[in-house]
Amino acid sequence: MPGYSTIAFNPDLCDGCGECMTVCALATTGSTAHARARLQIVPGDEEGRFELALCRQCGDPRCVANCPAAALTKNATTGVIDWDGDKCVDCLLCTVGCMYGGIALDPQAHRVAKCDMCGGDPACTRVCAPGALKHVTTARIYNEVGDLEDLFVPGLSGCQGCNTELLMRHTMRRIGPDSIVAAPPGCVPGMGAVGYNGLTGTKVPVFHPLLTNTASMLPGIKRFYKRRGRDVTAVALAGDGGASDVGFQSLSGAAERGEEILFIVIDNEGYMNTGMQRSSCTPYGAWTTTTPVGRESMGKTQDAKNLPLLMVAHRCAYVATASTAFMEDFYAKLDRALQASKRGFAYLHVYSPCTTGWRFPAEKNIEIARKAVETNFVMLWEYAPSTGLKLTRSVDEPAPLADYLQALGKYRHLAPEQVEHIERHIQDDVARIKQYSVAAAAASARVG
Repeated sequence: MPGYSTIAFNPDLCDGCGECMTVCALATTGSTAHARARLQIVPGDEEGRFELALCRQCGDPRCVANCPAAALTKNATTGVIDWDGDKCVDCLLCTVGCMYGGIALDPQAHRVAKCDMCGGDPACTRVCAPGALKHVTTARIYNEVGDLEDLFVPGLSGCQGCNTELLMRHTMRRIGPDSIVAAPPGCVPGMGAVGYNGLTGTKVPVFHPLLTNTASMLPGIKRFYKRRGRDVTAVALAGDGGASDVGFQSLSGAAERGEEILFIVIDNEGYMNTGMQRSSCTPYGAWTTTTPVGRESMGKTQDAKNLPLLMVAHRCAYVATASTAFMEDFYAKLDRALQASKRGFAYLHVYSPCTTGWRFPAEKNIEIARKAVETNFVMLWEYAPSTGLKLTRSVDEPAPLADYLQALGKYRHLAPEQVEHIERHIQDDVARIKQYSVAAAAASARVG
């Protein structure tokens, strides 16, 4: 069964302005009367809080079951519940069956009306300034890759709720079987991806290089296959420590040479597989086993190395940051990185919360990843030499940093002055990324 796009509503963001109802009524009836809109913003239980009456395009719709004339049907292609006015007998039994107030009588047309998703581009979501209404299209990911083969075997020995395992399964499902994987020491091979006792954990060729030479061995293998006339995707699944520290010299060299590989860094901000030690990508103030908290130490005393920006300085064919909390963004960047790896060096830096090393419950993994982006602790952007750097998610109006820091055990010791340091560092990073993005937009305008 395919997945479908939908309209999501966040009551915490709704200010009751009614603009969505205005454009909905205009788009569907030519009138601006709110009573004719196919969605209704109604007062909630609390003062100043609003709720939404809208067709949810249910999977098992009661309105369809209640309709004696078969005027309502579930569209298997779009997921929308279609209404056929020629069949409708205006009995209103459909309105009795809908618990969401999603189908109601149009007071002027004297017939029922419901949301038809505006043919796949809802007008209401386009005008919602507070962002309370969003057109959620992530179902396309399921439709595109849901039937593709998982290239890792079941039963890998990752920690409960491991975000890295989620990421590598998604990644290789998309890349496909015509590929070869390099997995240097870290969580990826540590959970059994390269196998035990002569048995591999992947369904594609995989090898286990040293921390120091991943980005030099992988291009050699790519060149071997190329000489044999085979076009395979050579992909590295490396941790932040193995890429930003002892592995940086080979990574920098491969990027400078423009080797045709895809290098993916799974950044969990430390050497988590060997005891949660700090890496150069560990943020300021974080607890690790080598940056302990006590009378003499209050966590890491240096800011994290910005490895993605260092890769931009190499003028790679493609560089991007991503997060598993925003899978549409991740898949789009993965596709562009795969294309770029056919002509040069592509680098994808994915921020990956670690439930064990960061000290938070396993079920909070995606929530933590989302908070990191919403507070600008992590920024999502991409770079190509022809277009420069551009943000793929706005950094304006971030959520309070405390929402993120207080959710993680590795930051619970922070003193006020440490939090201020982190806030200043984030502001500096935002200003720098914005500066690069504006410069890229200006250069593009001059070329255009």
